Amino acid sequence: MSGTTRAEYCVIACAEAWRGAGEILASPMGVIPSAGARLARLTFSPDLLLTDGEALIVRPDGTTEGWLPYRQHLELVTGGRRHVMMGASQIDRYGNQNISCVGDWAKPMRQLLGVRGAPVNTLNNPTSYWIPRHSRRVFVAKVDMVCGVGYDRAAGARHHRIPRVVSDLGVFDFATPDRSMRLASLHPGVSVEQVREATGFDLAVADEVPYTREPTAQELRLIREVIDPGGARAREVPA
Repeated sequence: MSGTTRAEYCVIACAEAWRGAGEILASPMGVIPSAGARLARLTFSPDLLLTDGEALIVRPDGTTEGWLPYRQHLELVTGGRRHVMMGASQIDRYGNQNISCVGDWAKPMRQLLGVRGAPVNTLNNPTSYWIPRHSRRVFVAKVDMVCGVGYDRAAGARHHRIPRVVSDLGVFDFATPDRSMRLASLHPGVSVEQVREATGFDLAVADEVPYTREPTAQELRLIREVIDPGGARAREVPA
């Protein structure tokens, strides 16, 4: 197999968020994060727990593996034993996320999903982000409303951690002295200048930025033949 697509690099980058995670609950939101969580479970994170989003623990093929009552689900959430990968309508350099509204909160230009569970997610368990369209409209200097809590607002939160942000251009983390966003890897075919141009704040960028790792032959086979044979990943990130 060859000709790895941008969407497949994104699946690999999302899967890596759960590498070595152990027996925790993965809560991916979106086609590519879901494919990444299933790939991690099938390869390097076999103890990962997958949920149907309601009341069941499921295997990578969707068949039932166990029961997850709401009480137990909340115990996992508030005890740091879940790693959620959410979306973001806006995200800033410290990882503050907005999914509620664009513009002044009192009179927004656009109403979005609402705060939902973002504060609980970010303060109580690791939270990563998936952004399929990297642009200055999403990567902003300051979010219009804080839903998910970033590093500059999370002092004292025991389980707060943002392992990574994955976009269609690259992978980002917060491994800097002030916990601001850093370009950790570029997807092949993307340049540092392209990322900077699409970001509305100054990113921390090393002198040499690695590329997102190549998938193995086994991983490509699993993505293409087992996890997403219908090619839904390409509709989220076109080639």
